[in-house]
Amino acid sequence: MSKVEEFLTAIEETEVIDAIRKAEYQTSGEIRVHLESHFKKEAMTHAIEIFNKLQMNNTKHSNGVLIYVAVKDHTLVILGDEGINKVVPDDFWESTKNIIISHFKKGNTKKGLVEGILKAGEQLKKYFPYSIDDDNELPDSISFSEK
Repeated sequence: MSKVEEFLTAIEETEVIDAIRKAEYQTSGEIRVHLESHFKKEAMTHAIEIFNKLQMNNTKHSNGVLIYVAVKDHTLVILGDEGINKVVPDDFWESTKNIIISHFKKGNTKKGLVEGILKAGEQLKKYFPYSIDDDNELPDSISFSEK
């Protein structure tokens, strides 16, 4: 079994996806989680590549958010699209990242992701509130890659 497969059980994965749906219910923003074992580039550069590969840069309001985790490397990046980055303070994602990391350090990866996703949804709601004509533009599933 790989590090990525060990990171979340099937039940935990379902709970993370449920958190994405709950968070997106409050906002027009789109939240994705991507897990992989290892990367060979600088973390932010690689997260941007994943962001683009997942077509998160194609949302109507440019308000996609990627929570990227390299499991083996113990690396976490939260990346917002340009629509978000234009309107939020520079340290906007720090509180979300701190929540996730604090749970990861305790070995509770699912709780970290769930609480981080819900916090991201709350923050997105301030700038991109949900409206009746919003579409779910991106899958709510967790994406994976083995490297």
